[in-house]
Amino acid sequence: MSYYTTHLELAEHPGALELSEVASDEQAPPVAAELLDALLRGQSTAAWMPDDVAAAQRALARIDAAVQDAGAVIDGHLAKRGYALPLAPVPPLVSAWCRQIARYGLHKNRRLVEDKDPIHRGYADAAKLLALTAAGKFSLGGGDVVANDKHDARFSSAAP
Repeated sequence: MSYYTTHLELAEHPGALELSEVASDEQAPPVAAELLDALLRGQSTAAWMPDDVAAAQRALARIDAAVQDAGAVIDGHLAKRGYALPLAPVPPLVSAWCRQIARYGLHKNRRLVEDKDPIHRGYADAAKLLALTAAGKFSLGGGDVVANDKHDARFSSAAP
């Protein structure tokens, strides 16, 4: 299993504020979004109290676990199609799917009507496209060697 998204990408989307709300210790206030953002971006945390940094590191560990779980889901679909795993380089589409699946996993306690919930829609879209990719009906893009190698037919002829 591997990570298909980076901490920096997570800092950008869905962002440290949302992540701090869903990944902090249960029964405790969310860690400061600014602190979690600093951790995600690899910046100094010296300005925060050690207990706060420890809580943010636990939140980051939960985020990493959700990303790892999302990577396993992605690998499970792509292995059915014959991709060499882990993917390297990571197609941007796979990175986006990873963030959507991890985000959905982190929001495990969310109680909204699913068809109106953007987090559920993002997850459902990623799952649908992963299933289509596994079935050979969707490509990871121009650099998709599995899709291009298995169905690529080229013809040439001499000019008349």
